[in-house]
Amino acid sequence: MIPRETVDKIFEAADIYDVVKDYVNLKRAGVNYKGNCPFHDEKTPSFVVSPAKGIYKCFGCGAAGNSVKFVMEHEKVSFPEALRILAKKYNIEIKEEKLTEEKIQEKETRDSLFIVTEFAKNFFKKQLFETTEGKNTALSYFKERGFNEQTIKKFELGWSPSKKDAFTQTALKAGYKLKFLTETGLTVAKNDGYKFDRFAERIIFPIRTLSGKVTAFGGRTLKADKKIAKYLNSPESEIYNKSKILYGIYLAKNAIVKHDKCFMTEGYTDVISMHQSGIENVVASSGTSLTVEQIKLVRRFTKNLSIIYDGDPAGIKASLRGIDLALAEEMNVKIIALPQGEDPDSFAKNKTREELTEYFDKHEKDFIEFKINLFAGEAKNDPVKRANLIRDIVKSVSVIPDKILRGEYIKSVSKQLGVNEETLYSEVTKLLRKKFDDNRNKNYGKFGREPVKPRLPNETTGIYFEVIEKDILNFLLNYGNQIIEIDETEEKITVAEFIISEIKNDDLEFHNLVYKEIFRDYERYFSENNESVQEYFLKHENEKISEIAAEILGPKQELSKIWNTYGSSDDNIEKRLNKIVPEIIDTFKLKIVQLKTEEIKKQIAELPKNENYDDNLNELLEKLKLFDDLKIKLTDILEKTALL
Repeated sequence: MIPRETVDKIFEAADIYDVVKDYVNLKRAGVNYKGNCPFHDEKTPSFVVSPAKGIYKCFGCGAAGNSVKFVMEHEKVSFPEALRILAKKYNIEIKEEKLTEEKIQEKETRDSLFIVTEFAKNFFKKQLFETTEGKNTALSYFKERGFNEQTIKKFELGWSPSKKDAFTQTALKAGYKLKFLTETGLTVAKNDGYKFDRFAERIIFPIRTLSGKVTAFGGRTLKADKKIAKYLNSPESEIYNKSKILYGIYLAKNAIVKHDKCFMTEGYTDVISMHQSGIENVVASSGTSLTVEQIKLVRRFTKNLSIIYDGDPAGIKASLRGIDLALAEEMNVKIIALPQGEDPDSFAKNKTREELTEYFDKHEKDFIEFKINLFAGEAKNDPVKRANLIRDIVKSVSVIPDKILRGEYIKSVSKQLGVNEETLYSEVTKLLRKKFDDNRNKNYGKFGREPVKPRLPNETTGIYFEVIEKDILNFLLNYGNQIIEIDETEEKITVAEFIISEIKNDDLEFHNLVYKEIFRDYERYFSENNESVQEYFLKHENEKISEIAAEILGPKQELSKIWNTYGSSDDNIEKRLNKIVPEIIDTFKLKIVQLKTEEIKKQIAELPKNENYDDNLNELLEKLKLFDDLKIKLTDILEKTALL
């Protein structure tokens, strides 16, 4: 963990103009500086840097923040990684705070695995460019495929020698432990002690994380022997989960943001060929079916996804599930079908960026038009197949969360297939209701499972909210400046910043009116002067507020009995802030969601059976689905927390 004083030192050193000018051509505009925004395409500069305030602001796309935020957004890295980048720039030494033995071991293992993969990448590159076998076999193959040396070096392609243990022996002699060689999958070790290279006699494609670390490898044989797998990938490991990685994402992320679009292909060479032709906002699913995690990775940079399929109809039909997954994640999905017999690799060769862009723009279709064209031939004169096509498209429409967008697609389906809109709405409603029932049965009925009960007192709802809301204020006033680490992102943030952002982002409201006023006052005052926030509330002009503050800040103040498992002493609570703060907020959210769910169920039960019944029911089911999904998600989070 980076100590708070080091974080402060980095913030003090990182002058906003000095940081941004490394990425953007800035020109003075009065007391500020102006330039073209790096986060979206624009011809007229609307990106302003204010050295006096230490912030940047784009009046075109709305991007704004401080120097650390800029590095996070531009480099697409976490808060700690951005701090390390700036620390390196300003020669600030980072002395990490001591971690627990378990965390140290976990970090050392991950660090060791990444060190091994980096060593392997360099070994494979050296074999490609500096050995006779590599140059004659692999380098000549790459050049025959049309890849120039600049492209080969850009993607750090390599060669694993034909000697079965060449890499393993080199790594062991260099001092790398066999344990880490096998955990990364680079070395295969048999029970009898025999060790060999997984990728022997293959060309190598390094696979990188979002931040650029080598996490795995793909290897392709150059032999024609059909008994040998054409492609071989690293097995999953502590640092590699293939469903969460996209090939080329590290090199593509800035271009994706710039063009506000991502092209999705299937293979390594698809990405490489398109890069060489000038299209850099492209990634590949690496031969696996598109996953939700991969789609969410793209969604961090853009909501516009164009999936490129080769000209094989059978292959396209087998991979259509990815379209529905992307639609469910609120992506704007377009499909590009290449000519028969072409794939992105072959199609991009010998074409300029302009030629590719022109083809893509001309042949992009939304998923409805694409599916109609794909199945039109076989469904044209067959009523059953035509009905199945309509159901398939309606199923895709039903997964779209945005009700307005879903309505627009229903109009499009109605127009293109000549089906009555009311019929389509009715089918969508049935699918939504079925999904809701399935989720409910799956989570609460199949095994008699009941949702986990949050730490709630056996009191009325009003009293319960007073209890938990007072606990939230307790954390704000007593621990607001304490640093906690968010597990998913490893971002370090103060307790106050976390609580305020969670409550504001989800539009949560306190039920107790005095507590609500305290929270609003705290939010305003903390942003201006967080050092004296306790004194401010103790001396508050509202006598009731100062009285509550004194009670919360008093020496005998404890959290409610809901949180007894964490202990009552300040030391116990302070040590568990990373866990207890998110848990108390999630419990607060869950209670609100439960109340909303019950309110909607009551509205459904009391819904009048008139001509608007279907529309009203559909709208309520939409809301119920939203809150039910939230309830399941929060329940799962709290269950996992309870097991820790």
